[in-house]
Amino acid sequence: MVEARDGADRHKVQLSGRFQELIDRVAMRRKLAGTDAYLQHWTRQRARERDGSAKDVAHSVAEELEASFASIEARAMTKQT
Repeated sequence: MVEARDGADRHKVQLSGRFQELIDRVAMRRKLAGTDAYLQHWTRQRARERDGSAKDVAHSVAEELEASFASIEARAMTKQT
C-alpha cells in the first residue's frame, strides 16, 4: 500500500497482488508462521517530500514500485534472516 498526504488530503493506492505474494513467500522462507511474528516485521518507510497532490504522488510512487518489482523481489529473496 502506498499512502500520500498533503495537509488534510490523504490518498492510498493498493499495490498489485504480486507484492503480497512476495511478502508471504519471504515470511514462509523465514518461518514466520505466527501472526505476531509475521506482523512484527512490517515497517513503514520514512515519509519523504514530493511535489504534487497526494493522489498524484501516491500513484507515481506506486508506479515506481511496480516498475522496480524485479529488483525488490531479488533483494527480498536473497536477504538473510
